[in-house]
Amino acid sequence: MVSHSIWIVGTSRSGKTTRLVKQFSSWVEPKKPYTDSFYTKNQGREKGDNASKFLDLKPTDPGVLVLAANDDNRRELGDKIVTSTLGKYPVRAKTPLGFFQDEVILFWPLLINSLNLKAQFPVRLRPETEQELAIKLWRSQLDEEILRLAGVNESRLVRRILDLFQLAAYSGTVCEDIAQILARGLAENSTNLEPEFLASLLLDWRNWCLERGLLTYGIITELYSQHLLSDRNYQKHLTKRYQAILADDVDDYPGVARLLFELLLDEGAIGAFTYNLDGAVRLGLGADPNYLEGLAARCRIETLTGPPPECLGQQLATQMVELVTESIMPLSLPEIVHSIQTTSRAQLLRQTAQVITNAIQSQQVEPEEIAIIAPGLDAIARYTLVEILSKQNIQIESLNDQRPLISSPVIRALLTMLSLVYPGLGRLVDRDAVAEMLVVLSRKQPPQTRDAINRVSTDIDPVRAGLIADYCFVPHPDRPNLLPVSAFERWDRIGYAATTAYNEILQWLEQQRSQQEQRLIPSPISLLDRAIVHFLWNGSNLPYEQLAALRELLETAQHYWEIDTRLRQTNSKLYTDLPISSSPLIPTGRGPRVPHLPIGPNPDLVGAPSSPSPSATIIAEFIQLLRRGSITANPYPVRPIGGARKAVTLATIFQYRSSRRSHRWHFWLDAGSPLWAKGGAATLFGAPFFLQDRLGQPWTAEDEKLAEQQRLRRILADLLSRVSKRVYLCHSDLAVNGQEQLGPLLPLVNACVTVISETTVN
Repeated sequence: MVSHSIWIVGTSRSGKTTRLVKQFSSWVEPKKPYTDSFYTKNQGREKGDNASKFLDLKPTDPGVLVLAANDDNRRELGDKIVTSTLGKYPVRAKTPLGFFQDEVILFWPLLINSLNLKAQFPVRLRPETEQELAIKLWRSQLDEEILRLAGVNESRLVRRILDLFQLAAYSGTVCEDIAQILARGLAENSTNLEPEFLASLLLDWRNWCLERGLLTYGIITELYSQHLLSDRNYQKHLTKRYQAILADDVDDYPGVARLLFELLLDEGAIGAFTYNLDGAVRLGLGADPNYLEGLAARCRIETLTGPPPECLGQQLATQMVELVTESIMPLSLPEIVHSIQTTSRAQLLRQTAQVITNAIQSQQVEPEEIAIIAPGLDAIARYTLVEILSKQNIQIESLNDQRPLISSPVIRALLTMLSLVYPGLGRLVDRDAVAEMLVVLSRKQPPQTRDAINRVSTDIDPVRAGLIADYCFVPHPDRPNLLPVSAFERWDRIGYAATTAYNEILQWLEQQRSQQEQRLIPSPISLLDRAIVHFLWNGSNLPYEQLAALRELLETAQHYWEIDTRLRQTNSKLYTDLPISSSPLIPTGRGPRVPHLPIGPNPDLVGAPSSPSPSATIIAEFIQLLRRGSITANPYPVRPIGGARKAVTLATIFQYRSSRRSHRWHFWLDAGSPLWAKGGAATLFGAPFFLQDRLGQPWTAEDEKLAEQQRLRRILADLLSRVSKRVYLCHSDLAVNGQEQLGPLLPLVNACVTVISETTVN
């Protein structure tokens, strides 16, 4: 029997997504034979076994499940389908994990009955909250000896263990089998910890979460693959809801997605899948491209040709791969590949920015047609490139720039404000933090022009704020206080504008303290919202970056208090059932790390409270969580509304490949870095053990070498398919740490004909 499902395979930018959308349109709106013959001279195409199946979808029926690898691609794919069908056929567009989560929550009563769970609505844990709770749950078992054997700190070890559970769930492995797989895979026991011990921690964690209705990505995936998909009642509901499935870039899907696809296909659904030969971007993060590729046997295979003619494409990629892998050095690369070579990395950053500036000013290329791509971007590189290009009025956009939320002065100011309003938090605030808060909260009236918005001025400048903090701030472990400005003998030096602004802040804080004592503030989230509206918003149009940080702060706070409420309801309060963090050091977000003083009483201080209140404890833990830098400013949705910014794109390799973007010019930063062949942060510990074609097999040095070669080939082919005019290999002899750079792309740098040096630029 010939399958009506279709498997579309091709390289990057070969038109797979467009073909997927076209296939869906042919399913729901097939052309009449006469019309097809008249316009395409292809009469009779719809006859025979290879004809496309017609889906009799009604506008009111969902009927079609659309999946994409990540959320940005999901929105774009959904928009394309709606546009192509004029919105007449509503579809459900999700990511695989988003679909699993929705199904688990929708059929939670079914899971309650089958697993004998407590009847309560589930709450999803964010990854940072998941790690925080797991640390507290396991702290008694992860003693100093365990951490010494593991060779990593507590946070890193807990993250690794939780990642093992997530990888196992993505592969369809039950939690009880993790010990067996690790015992086979960790032949030399690279963690120095017993697999049975790690598995027992995960079992305790999973059971603890399920008892309280808390869901993580790993738990959600395990519940869906091990319990829902095998339940006959759920299978009946699922097959009735969907008669077709569209899945784009399945090479980035977890292995359990194949179980869902096969169930739908077995029950008569029709599917269309795209597979990128140069993809596997999320290999190492739970994706299993080889296992998903097995679905091709159930479909008609349609192979698309390479990328558009304007792209540099496969031929150059093949030549570059040969250069990297072969020992024989060819003469040269084509002239479209240039190199920028310097001795130090600081020179490299300056010269790269100068080449971009010259090209834009000479109108060779527009800013939005340039991408700077690096295997890893440190803060120095980001700051240098942004600073140099901004001085030339060239904007730069960082893709998914995951800087810690605490790095924003606005966020630090709001946290200081919380410490001044709620009692028991005095040890979390100091004079520097108070001075910064006064500067941030004394914004002048909003400017009217867009350019002026990014140059916000304040009534209290940093010098006056420092004077006020030095003479008017009274530290106290329970009730830190701000005195009137007259407490400073030379308060006339402050000035009228700064004095007025300070008095307004002082009056507002006193009002909030009074309302807090009278229990008129429902939660700290309400206080944060009040401060944002009163001091920051004030009818102004905030810059997008600042607005994103504020939104993420409120979303994080709301989630944190939601989890605290659930733990209180289940008699598992954060401040009783689980101990407060005892980490000796807490990063403050500014300057060096400072000692973490406990929230509890200090006998050396008069008037210290006998014990911290529950609200003070949870607020203190929330502030400490943010100060550890584990929260980033990526609220939902992350893409701004409106047209694309006319800005140079700055991204890591993983970020750029995930975004599926393309540009005319590429600048490959740190071309001599060894990180080009490494998975880095895009590879989780133990990921190879949970791939279906090598489940539980040890990962040898030879396997690692082969994986690096394959990863490098995919990266080169993918990136060259996304650039159409020119590639710059930006190389410095020395890295940031002063070591010589001898990465796998160094032969490409040496083979370039056009070399740009400092004298050439100037």
